[in-house]
Amino acid sequence: MNGHWSQRPEGGGRFAMTLIAAIGLRCGRGFARLLLYPITLYFYLRRPYERRVSKAFLTRISGRPATALEVFRHIHRFAATLLDRMFLLGGQEHRFDVRVHGLEELTSRMRPDRGVLLLGAHVGSFEVLRVAPRACPGVELRVVLDVQKTPALTGLLHALDPAIGRNVIDASQPGTDVVLAMSEGLARGALVALLADRARPHERTVEAEFLGAPAPFPAAPFLLGPMLGVPVVLCLGLYRGGNRYDVHFEAFAEAGAPLPRGERAAALQALVSRYAQRLEHHVRADPCNWFNWHDFWNPQGTGQPAPADVGRGVAGVRVGGDPA
Repeated sequence: MNGHWSQRPEGGGRFAMTLIAAIGLRCGRGFARLLLYPITLYFYLRRPYERRVSKAFLTRISGRPATALEVFRHIHRFAATLLDRMFLLGGQEHRFDVRVHGLEELTSRMRPDRGVLLLGAHVGSFEVLRVAPRACPGVELRVVLDVQKTPALTGLLHALDPAIGRNVIDASQPGTDVVLAMSEGLARGALVALLADRARPHERTVEAEFLGAPAPFPAAPFLLGPMLGVPVVLCLGLYRGGNRYDVHFEAFAEAGAPLPRGERAAALQALVSRYAQRLEHHVRADPCNWFNWHDFWNPQGTGQPAPADVGRGVAGVRVGGDPA
């Protein structure tokens, strides 16, 4: 139970992930989805920390003790989106009914010489956001991910679509290298996407009210838009069951100059609080899309996760996230 969320081991191994991907791609998505029930039961029994965190989260959001069945459904929803990654990145996106909401919020802010920063979260599917370039032919999508955090899953996804490696900005690099790579992509009119809800050890955080209690959010993602002079759009790909996904784009911040030093703290707090409010809106509408498998209010992992537990952030700055 102790230690930062980043120290938690990756669930599953390369062999198991490769096997389920091979079964899915050879036998079809329907057959592979049947295997998700025993797989979910296995993780429900073998990953007690994630089971307790899920129960605490579902209890917090519903206001009553979550049942074992609800926790099982939560884990199953996550497993379903992981399976769908194989098909989305394996050239079988035609299998899915993806409804895009707010596309104009994105396209109206795009320019050939200035891209858009997309802020996502560990909510729903990050991979389904790749429909954005298909809706905007010729637009490049660069994704900021820590490929070191989930090596088995990352390796499998890269094997399914080698182009992923060329379009990923590795967040495990030094922060200056990450920002430089983002800036170069944005200068070419690319969309650059990163997850903005999870802070790393020693990263500077800002607390904002989220689901009834203060939670620490990383500061760096919210400083990047003003620093790089690009507009920021919130993006979430929510799984609705079956083969249905809803992709939401919401205008978040317009392009502008860097935040004035004297106003930076207040402006940063306002941005983080707004992000937390919009995230809460979507999570309350469909809680089983929440895929932060740690005590979000106590990311250091000290003590038992509980609906009333509230953690404090730590200092430092780093840019990055991971896909799972």
